[in-house]
Amino acid sequence: QMQLVESGGGLVRTGDSLRLSCVMSGRTFSLYAMGWFRQAPGKEREFVAAITQRGGRTDYGDSVKGRFTISRDNAKNTVYLQMNSLKPEDTAVYYCAADGPSYSINYPSSRPEDYDYFGRGTQVTVSS
Repeated sequence: QMQLVESGGGLVRTGDSLRLSCVMSGRTFSLYAMGWFRQAPGKEREFVAAITQRGGRTDYGDSVKGRFTISRDNAKNTVYLQMNSLKPEDTAVYYCAADGPSYSINYPSSRPEDYDYFGRGTQVTVSS
């Protein structure tokens, strides 16, 4: 049974940085494209970033382009989200998600319905 466990959230100030981590267990991590989504109170789940199985392609939501970076370490079964220049509007619960298993995901999806597994999330709060 797959488990996705996020960590690294917290309370920070505008302009600060955070790095989120998500560890997968129970499945072969390298067969899954991975994504990050977020959800603020009263809002729909929003695509943040995604990465293909070997990290060859990435995609970002418009609101985080140039500030956030997704990466992965297949040896550690971990996907990361480096978040720089944080803003109050980045406040949300951040979820990692897994799409697969597959050998042939050529471009990471931005649609949450394409992901089969989600973690429980980690809270990020950015104060002004």
